[in-house]
Amino acid sequence: MAQIQVTDLTFSYDGSADDVLKDVTFNIDTDWKLGLIGRNGKGKTTLLNLFMGRYDYRGSIKTGTCFDYFPYLVSEEDLKQNAAELMDKWKPQVELWQVLIQMNELQMDAECLYRPFGTLSFGERTRVMLAVLFAAENEFLLIDEPTNHLDSRARDIVKSYLASKKGFILVSHDRDLLDGVCDHVLVLNRSTIEVQAGNFSSWWENKERKDAFQQAENEKHLKEIGKLKVAADRSSRWAEKSENSKIGFDPVKEHDRSISSRSFIGAKTKKMQARVKSYEMRIGREIEEKEGLLNDIEKVTDLKINPLRFHKEVLINANDLSLRYEGAENELFSGLRFQVKRGDRIILSGENGCGKSSIVKAILQKMNYGEYKTDSGLIVSGNLDVASGMTISYINQDTSFLSGSLRKFCESHGLNESLFLAVLRQLDLGREQFVKNIEDFSEGQKKKVLIAASLITPAHLYIWDEPLNFIDVFSRMQIEKLILQFEPTMLLVEHDVRFQEKVGTDVIRIGK
Repeated sequence: MAQIQVTDLTFSYDGSADDVLKDVTFNIDTDWKLGLIGRNGKGKTTLLNLFMGRYDYRGSIKTGTCFDYFPYLVSEEDLKQNAAELMDKWKPQVELWQVLIQMNELQMDAECLYRPFGTLSFGERTRVMLAVLFAAENEFLLIDEPTNHLDSRARDIVKSYLASKKGFILVSHDRDLLDGVCDHVLVLNRSTIEVQAGNFSSWWENKERKDAFQQAENEKHLKEIGKLKVAADRSSRWAEKSENSKIGFDPVKEHDRSISSRSFIGAKTKKMQARVKSYEMRIGREIEEKEGLLNDIEKVTDLKINPLRFHKEVLINANDLSLRYEGAENELFSGLRFQVKRGDRIILSGENGCGKSSIVKAILQKMNYGEYKTDSGLIVSGNLDVASGMTISYINQDTSFLSGSLRKFCESHGLNESLFLAVLRQLDLGREQFVKNIEDFSEGQKKKVLIAASLITPAHLYIWDEPLNFIDVFSRMQIEKLILQFEPTMLLVEHDVRFQEKVGTDVIRIGK
């Protein structure tokens, strides 16, 4: 067991006035299974890249161990090669037999190593990379969001696999994965860094208690400051009145007073002024104790959505539905039946490649929605009835088309810019991001752009295709609360188990 010591680590990207990480200090052990938690844009991936030595920084990172990073970089040319060839590029020191042992633990057939990497599914690519990553020994591994785009089965396999290992940092927003894998958490709070034993749920429970205590302490200090300010103001007015009476008096009206009383009044005034000074010092101490209490509290703002009510009860009816693409011999699936009724939140579930997104595409084609007005080569058999005159709001799982400024995005999508930016702020997108082009956002921030656009679009049906990929835990809980409060009619493709359990009214399983 070794330690990684990070001291006063500070980093900012070239051209940026803001520090991504500032004066970060913590110690971790290299045999921990460490979950790295934080908001989108807080610097989780940046921290991993600093461990890898990819950027210059101020401060120090001391360790006697080597690092390796998931996912490996894969170019367009690499997609044509097989994993057996790529592993020499990714991790030259490992041998094939070491990788095969890991692949067996990941429930993978060895033949996946000899297929062009581009022909593998997301789940297969992830597991091949993890097999190579863990094939060597005496390394501390940096694993960045391994379950994005993975189906439920692949997630369960990855979760069981990682739970059997140790010596890594795992960046993930999947609460089920963090709970099933981690024995420690490293949390990038709003203002501080903390390391704590346990998993996500134990940390969150502790955080809620700590936040409640700090809120109560803050209220107590505010009340005390208010009382002290009233007392100080009263004493100050008394002292001022007394001081003003020291010089000059009317012998007729104040016949019992003589010039000798001036010293008495001066002493009295001095005592009152000392009392005012004491109040001010106590106010200062109370303010000092109050400062910082709320800095790390996650101020999750309640989101709003304005779903429209459709006049028909059944919005989508699929009966004996089959889908396949032109030129493909086999159907993606056949004989599927489901309905989306007013108020339903239907979740499509199944393995990668089973046809979940293709169902969404078929519905959008029926609606002549946007780019899906043109023929995509998708052949629909059976019945897929979509109510006419229905307004939909759609989130694409792909963010690669996003570019340009937020203002241009609003103009091209007919969005109210002020309302759109307000929702982005509620989703914790910093104002400093508003001046950047969207292509410079993190993946999580790009997803928030799509979510914000969908939320401010009144619709009868909200179709969201993997909306939570790269979205931080706090925003996920924020979106869950929104859906449960406003109960929009939704059709979702989403693999987050906790999200499914909380918001879904029914789960349609496709394939086996």
